[in-house]
Amino acid sequence: MGLQADKKLHGSRRVSVAPMMAWTDRHCRFFLRRFSRHCLLYTEMVTSSALLRGNPERLLGFHADEHPLALQLGGSDPEALAVAARFGADYGYDEINLNVGCPSDRVRSGRFGACLMAEPGLVADCVAAMTDSVELPVTIKTRIGIDSQDSYEFLRQLLDPVTAAGCRTVIIHARKAILGGISPKQNRNIPALNYATVYRVKQDYPGLEVILNGGVRDLPGVAAHLVAVDGVMLGREAYHNPYMLAGVDARFYGAARLPPSRDTIVRSMLPYIETELNAGTALKHITRHMLGLYQGVPGASVWRRHLSQQATVDGAGIEVIREAREAVNRITTPASPEPVSQVGHG
Repeated sequence: MGLQADKKLHGSRRVSVAPMMAWTDRHCRFFLRRFSRHCLLYTEMVTSSALLRGNPERLLGFHADEHPLALQLGGSDPEALAVAARFGADYGYDEINLNVGCPSDRVRSGRFGACLMAEPGLVADCVAAMTDSVELPVTIKTRIGIDSQDSYEFLRQLLDPVTAAGCRTVIIHARKAILGGISPKQNRNIPALNYATVYRVKQDYPGLEVILNGGVRDLPGVAAHLVAVDGVMLGREAYHNPYMLAGVDARFYGAARLPPSRDTIVRSMLPYIETELNAGTALKHITRHMLGLYQGVPGASVWRRHLSQQATVDGAGIEVIREAREAVNRITTPASPEPVSQVGHG
């Protein structure tokens, strides 16, 4: 394993944003980086087979501003994963992560994701192959169990060989996966979260960096978990309410700068959006990730409605963003008071 690279990245994992299919694409990640310079971002899962057979640039390309950035891979063939990991290293990613937690039927049919928890030896072989292949840290993201196999001993049967294979960081979603009968969406809420199990992993593996995932909705929640684990991975809350990330750098990384305002974030996105539009990207592919920027504050509905209606029009341009910004500012900026008339005061 690349121990120097792992040491360099270690602090970034105090707060991270989860890999989320159809959400954490390169436009989303560039947008989220406007809020925090330090938290670790993850790609959507990229399968090793797709990478080996497809277009690496389309699957792996990213903007330099997205660092620190981890690539999540899906697969169960050690050799293929080793090659895929090398692709990730060549493209400049900071970490390679193996998906051992996704419960979807499609993922399970490909023999990767959460079903791999039942094959700890294979997971260890995959980790070993990737670790031998690259100088980057190789991590796994897993659940605390699957179906009826939800004992702590079952989880340890995965962690022991994986750590022996060179994995120094594990991200644990604090609920088990149900592999049949419920949807991936239901698997994000059923069964109940079990944070105590993740805490116990940290106690029993003190040399292992343990990142907790699942159900954390605000920064006080992050701080509470950091008493017991090394880091917290945020999921859908960070996507739907991204401004929560604006306080991350000061609170968890000791940054002195003030959090950027929402308006500052919009303005900082404009050069990127113009570049992408000139390259042929449709505006809607970027703005769909920006809809939650004003979540919970005045102007949220105006912002969301304008982008939802106007950015989806064929040929929509940068003016859509400017118009939405102006509409929000009219709501959030107090009107200047009328000047006092001087008539009759002479």
